[in-house]
Amino acid sequence: MKPYKINNFALILAGVGLAWDAIRGHKMRSFLTVLGVIIGTGTIIGVGSILTGFDGAVTNAIKGFGTDSVMVFKWQAGIRFGRRSREEWQRKPLTYENAVAIRERCPSVKGVSPYLFPGRGFHKAHYKGNDVLQLNLGGTDENYVAGGNAEMKTGRFFSGFENVHKEPVVVIGEDINKNLFGAEDAVGKELQVDGHSYRVIGVMVRPANSFPGQQDNRVLLPYFTMRKLEPSALEHMIVVSAYPGELPKAIDEVRGVLRQERRLKYNEPDNFGLSTAEQMIEDFRQVTSVTALVMVVLSSIGLLVGGIGVMNIMLVSVTERTKEIGVRKALGARKRDIITQFLTEAVVLTFAGGLLGMLLGWIISKGAQLAFPSLPTTVPLWAAALGIIVSVGVGLFFGLWPASKAARLDPVEALRYE
Repeated sequence: MKPYKINNFALILAGVGLAWDAIRGHKMRSFLTVLGVIIGTGTIIGVGSILTGFDGAVTNAIKGFGTDSVMVFKWQAGIRFGRRSREEWQRKPLTYENAVAIRERCPSVKGVSPYLFPGRGFHKAHYKGNDVLQLNLGGTDENYVAGGNAEMKTGRFFSGFENVHKEPVVVIGEDINKNLFGAEDAVGKELQVDGHSYRVIGVMVRPANSFPGQQDNRVLLPYFTMRKLEPSALEHMIVVSAYPGELPKAIDEVRGVLRQERRLKYNEPDNFGLSTAEQMIEDFRQVTSVTALVMVVLSSIGLLVGGIGVMNIMLVSVTERTKEIGVRKALGARKRDIITQFLTEAVVLTFAGGLLGMLLGWIISKGAQLAFPSLPTTVPLWAAALGIIVSVGVGLFFGLWPASKAARLDPVEALRYE
């Protein structure tokens, strides 16, 4: 008698049907079996969507500073791993005179804006019983708005005359305006900053380069007015705008001027930092790559637990269906037919877990979007594809041993099994 052969495609379809029957018949057991797969897949998709959205938001925020802009600090700006060296902490601050030298001696530079940070860490704005703490207080000149670093919503930015004559005027950010003045028109009103009165002459639009959830608590004074308020303030940032297409040349010119201004010898390294948008984006993505690695490790733990659960339930299934396996082998089923059937059932089980994990990841991403409305979170295709591929891979890997065990059963002994 010619042995009975089973079509592989028909065998896979039969395995899928049996797997769905088993899932429907033991819903709670199946859910608990693939719970680790659900958590692992949900972690991949949820965290992947948050990272993708955050990467897009931060990248756009950094690019908002301008692709032709350079930010100069006394040390290298951006994300840093480890502590700063003793030499970095001892560097002398940048100065207003450095900004003037760059403006006068760098032909590729279109605009220069000095920015003076306050010398103290705690500041308060007050108006008619309303207070705002944690101000982003700074002093700059009229070139700050000309360089595209501020856009006015109402009123105007301060002028060079007001800067030179140390006029008590101030421009504020949107959230300062909202929290202090509410529905009132802030322009022309007097507010107090650290006990000193200033007249509001303008309200700035929330910058496009703000990070998700960031408050627009900017309070900008004319540079020399800030000097009068904070005579001990020393720390500067210099924002340099290059002419279109001349950023590399402008960077070289700024570096040369600053090395001369800071009396560096030809063989001494820079004691200042020049940061462009591209450099800061690269630094940020180094951090997100580490976060992605942590995500993979954490999700792997959940997938490992889920895979062990799948292996356990498949071993139970082999025991429960020992006689069925014996009948099939007696009728001519090959070992690979048995292996294919059980692997198919394991994959269907973990695939179902992967689909539920996709739902969990989508819920996580929407929850993040509700918490941070400015964070664009959409489930990226790569995360969804990776989640499904990994869930299927878990089924294949952890289902192989039970399937092999089923294929090795002796048909005669299997038919005797009670």
